[in-house]
Amino acid sequence: MRYDFFEGAIVNRPSFRLATAFIFVLALTAPAHAQDDAALRLAEPDFNLISLPTALRVPAGKSAFRVTHRFSRPLGQGDFGDLVDDLFGIDSGAQIGLEVRFGLAKNTQVGLHRTNDRDIMLFAQYGAIRQGDAPLDLSVIASIDGTNNFKDSYTPSIGAVISRTFGEIGAVYVQPMWVNNSNPNPKDLFALLGQEDNNTIMIGLGARVRIRPTVYLVGEVAPRTGYTPGTHHGSFAIEKRAGGHTFQLNFSNSYATTRRQLALGGRSNDDWYLGFNISRKFF
Repeated sequence: MRYDFFEGAIVNRPSFRLATAFIFVLALTAPAHAQDDAALRLAEPDFNLISLPTALRVPAGKSAFRVTHRFSRPLGQGDFGDLVDDLFGIDSGAQIGLEVRFGLAKNTQVGLHRTNDRDIMLFAQYGAIRQGDAPLDLSVIASIDGTNNFKDSYTPSIGAVISRTFGEIGAVYVQPMWVNNSNPNPKDLFALLGQEDNNTIMIGLGARVRIRPTVYLVGEVAPRTGYTPGTHHGSFAIEKRAGGHTFQLNFSNSYATTRRQLALGGRSNDDWYLGFNISRKFF
């Protein structure tokens, strides 16, 4: 452990090295299934719900891109006239994220997500079990968040995406996840004595329901234990699929789009923010 003066954060170098090694192990693991990942999955059209991941695979050698946008004006601030004057928050500032992901091998994808507060998340996901071979789909996912363009505080995480699709109607998700070094400003003595939480355990819960041939309703929550500032992240959305694009309009109680940000939770259950996601598959 060493103390880093950027935002008073603790940099956990052993955990950083361990999580990095785990990501490379995932990336190099050879899969054994022959299902066509490029085929459209009507119940699971995208790689994310809103901020939580899904089990969708990127075909080997293919890629995908995503833009996330969270406007900073709470929708409940002021009266309705104020909200209209601000065009429902669109006139306010925003937290923007850019994400690219690549199919490294069959069932194995890696990616990078960067937000404009200089938070960078590197992630890898391996589809270990496919629905059809078993009643459920199971993916293992690992990531590392780094603040200040991956120069300062590091937050590794590891977890699983457990899901089940129901024909072409929709899918449900349970996502247990451990996030290390989520506390951005622990007191050294209390952290060392175990009297202050430095980690977060999250259970992401989500669902996507297809209500029209190309229209979906989406919802997710992320209850936490351990280090749990703020309120638990929650979000709901409506989205439209158009070929390889997915357009989503969402409402969230946080700006979170990375694992570290999800561990920090939402700002308040009274404050909700307008946002959108746009994703594009290149296959």
